[in-house]
Amino acid sequence: MADRRLQVFLAVARHLNFTRAADALFMSQPAVTFQIKQLEELYRTRLFERRHGNISLTSAGELVLSYAEKIMALSDEMETRLAEMSGEMRGELLIGASAGIAEFMLPPMLGEFNALYPQVRARLIVANSESIENRVAEPTLDLGLIEAPSKRSGLTSEICRADELVVICAPDYPLASLAEVIPKVLVEYEYISREPGSATREVTEAYFLKHKVSPDSLKMQMELGSPEALKGVVATGLGFAIMASVAVESEVQQGQLVAIPLKPRLKRSVHLIYQQDRFRSRLADTFIKFAKIKLREIAV
Repeated sequence: MADRRLQVFLAVARHLNFTRAADALFMSQPAVTFQIKQLEELYRTRLFERRHGNISLTSAGELVLSYAEKIMALSDEMETRLAEMSGEMRGELLIGASAGIAEFMLPPMLGEFNALYPQVRARLIVANSESIENRVAEPTLDLGLIEAPSKRSGLTSEICRADELVVICAPDYPLASLAEVIPKVLVEYEYISREPGSATREVTEAYFLKHKVSPDSLKMQMELGSPEALKGVVATGLGFAIMASVAVESEVQQGQLVAIPLKPRLKRSVHLIYQQDRFRSRLADTFIKFAKIKLREIAV
């Protein structure tokens, strides 16, 4: 394995922020600061300029960055190739997914993959789509599953499936009696939204704008970061939300929520993202192929 200090250095160099680097590495900020200090002592030069709470790379830091990226890529490739010489699929797979995908699509898929390859340790990181994109680009994740096309250069984004987004509300909420609902009607009702950075929110706001409804005209009551929290609040009758139909099937069947199609229908795609040019292990490639098949099998 390559020097852990280089991994830490790369994260800080990409984020130019010790706190965000620590979050990406699942470390404490003091631990990150200590690793950078050790590296600077080893090379006997400063790698970062620290001024007024901001940091930037020094000329020495720029040089270290150019080599560190090559060293880490070669180290990852070497370890993977050595593991593959045994002929057995093993190792750690770092997967990122937005909350909706992680809660409603991935659990059975990961269980089936583990049954096929018991020596593989799959680690799932749940965050909003923007955060997953950033982590795949760094890369601190092997691949990600998000609910909108990636906007980041250097990432491949493949559509795996399409979902319909629907209006959800409590059975006694005024919207519940409608067979379908047009966008402009929704400005009259309380809206429970996903948080900024959520792909579901981005897709929904783009839909409203396309149909001449400003997102600012909606009576937003709350912004929540979890589909489960969203469903829980909506079930109390505080307002409506917009979610993937697959995420509310159980609650609708049990009579806890009502799902109402939008008119025109709102579709969004689930995208598998990974780095274009970076070496990928046989394990990562195997999971990518497996995920494409399984995601298409999930009933819409």
